[in-house]
Amino acid sequence: MSKKLAVAVIGSGNIGIDLLIKIQRSPLLECALMMGRNLNSHGMVRARELGVRCSDRGIHELIDDPGCCELVFDATSARAHLEHWDVLRVMEKKVIDMTPSQVGMMAMPAINLENIRDAQNVNMVSCGGQASVPIAYAIAQSLPGIEYIEIVSSIAAKSAGAATRANLDEYVETTEAALCRFTGCRESKTLLNLNPAEPPIFMQTTISLEAERPDLDKVRAAVDRIVDEIRDYVPGYEMIVPPVFELNRIVVIVKVAGCADYLPAYAGNLDIINCAAIRVANVYAQDGLGGHD
Repeated sequence: MSKKLAVAVIGSGNIGIDLLIKIQRSPLLECALMMGRNLNSHGMVRARELGVRCSDRGIHELIDDPGCCELVFDATSARAHLEHWDVLRVMEKKVIDMTPSQVGMMAMPAINLENIRDAQNVNMVSCGGQASVPIAYAIAQSLPGIEYIEIVSSIAAKSAGAATRANLDEYVETTEAALCRFTGCRESKTLLNLNPAEPPIFMQTTISLEAERPDLDKVRAAVDRIVDEIRDYVPGYEMIVPPVFELNRIVVIVKVAGCADYLPAYAGNLDIINCAAIRVANVYAQDGLGGHD
């Protein structure tokens, strides 16, 4: 049998279980442990159905069995990750942080996959960040001097679990920090709408950047290239409004349909951050980080 990278997941909410299903499908990864707080929760029941070892002791299970994995996904909350990182750093575990904690090196697979290979802790920013930052980056690369970026993401309320709702402030702060970091702009603004509509809406994100007399052909070519990069690991990512210039702003709108691994296809917010995380983990596996027969 080919070797796979043994991983563990902390957090059995929407993100954690959707992530687990994607891990199980990867030819390069295997989940050795799912950690949560309630063995009777819907997520933990689903994990056991998938044949995964589960524990309601949280990270304490990993402390008692540190050799079970080489890589840990933290799908809890930004505050909890601060505590987990104190432990995982000492254990010398590679960590992919799914929370908006800003602890690790920010990871955008379409932008900086090569640069994060050696980082012990990488941060996946947010679902809105994964949807918008690469687009903003592509535009900024073709149009230097961008000073203001604004993104508005709308997701189905049903797709937002307890940790997502508890992390709304951190979501905004981390997404704005990522926009500035990857584009060099001085100011950004992030909005997230949890839409309770029935039937649930698909994730949609509008990216707008202040600009003066841009070369739209150059901008569109750059955006097309980055969209192709993203679609390589997020199949449901779609640009529904290509770059347009109006009222001194370049505007792009993207939509994300999920693979319906855990929640229905409207939950594209789960897919975009989890697919990005799997892309990173697969690279670690290819780099030979550990491995079990």
